[in-house]
Amino acid sequence: MSNRAIIITGPTASGKSDFAHKLALRINGAIINCDSVQIYAGIENISASPFSCAKEAETEQIDGVPYKLFSILPLKEHISVSDYLILARKAMDEVIAMDKTPIFVGGTGYYINVLLNGISSVPEVSSENRARAREMVKQDIIAARNLLSKDFDKTDPQRVARALEVFLETGKSLTDWQKLPRTGALVPDAYKILVLPDRDVLLQRIAKRIPEMVQGGALKEAESIIANNFDETRAIGAEQLCKMLRGEISEKEAVENWTTKTNQYAKRQRTWFRGQYKADFVINHVPNDADIKTVIDKIA
Repeated sequence: MSNRAIIITGPTASGKSDFAHKLALRINGAIINCDSVQIYAGIENISASPFSCAKEAETEQIDGVPYKLFSILPLKEHISVSDYLILARKAMDEVIAMDKTPIFVGGTGYYINVLLNGISSVPEVSSENRARAREMVKQDIIAARNLLSKDFDKTDPQRVARALEVFLETGKSLTDWQKLPRTGALVPDAYKILVLPDRDVLLQRIAKRIPEMVQGGALKEAESIIANNFDETRAIGAEQLCKMLRGEISEKEAVENWTTKTNQYAKRQRTWFRGQYKADFVINHVPNDADIKTVIDKIA
C-alpha cells in the first residue's frame, strides 16, 4: 500500500473512527487525529475519543495501530489552526518514516480544510488578546459576535473567540485574512472519504451514546474540570455535566441539553461537508466490512 494520505471524516457518532481503525489494520495504516477536541487530554470520554477506555500510559496505539495527536495537550492550553498544521506535518512525517499509510480521522472542518488547502497568513496573536477574547466570549458571546464583520456567521464559542482574538490583534476581520492566498497545504492530493449516515440514524446513535458516556468516565472528567478551573466550553457535554455537578440542572436536563447541542453540531458538520468537502468516496450509512473492501479496491 502506498503512503498517499487518506482523510476519513463525517459527523459526530457516524462511525468514522471505528471504520478508520479497521481500515488501518488492513492497509498497515496509522491514525492521525483531526478533531479539535480529542487533541486534549482529560476529556477522552466527553469527546468520545478512541482512548476513552484507555489507561493514561496507553495513548499511542490500539491493537498495534499507531495513533497520533490524541490527548496531547492539557485543557488549559489553546491550539490554533496553524499550530495544528505544524503538529500534523510532524505526525505525518513520523507515520511515513514507519512506512505506514497516514489516515487522518476527525470531524473538525477547519482542520481538514487546512490539511487540504493550506492556511492564510494570519499574524500570531498575543497571549493577552487571546485570553481577552475568550473572556469576552465567555461573558457574552452575542456581544462578542457583534464586534465582528457581518459576514462572520459562526456561532461555536471557539470559532467566535478565534475570530475575535484576530480582530483585537490586527483590527482586521478573520474573514479578510482568510481571503488572502493560502500556503502550506499538507495533503492536497489525499484520498477523501465521507461517512454520512442518514440524519435519523445519527440522531438515534447520539441519543444512545450520551447516556452511556455519562455512566462511563465523563463525570470524573467533569469533576476534574471544575477542580482545576478549566474552560467548561472546551467540549460539548463538559458544560452540561459541570452544571449538573454544581446542582444547577438535573441529570435529565444535562443529558437532554448535551444531546441537543450535539445534534446541532452534527447538523453544522453535515452542512460543511456537503458544501466544502469534495469526497472521493461517500458512505451513506454506518460503515461496515464491505465498505472497507471497497476502499481498499479503490486505493490499491
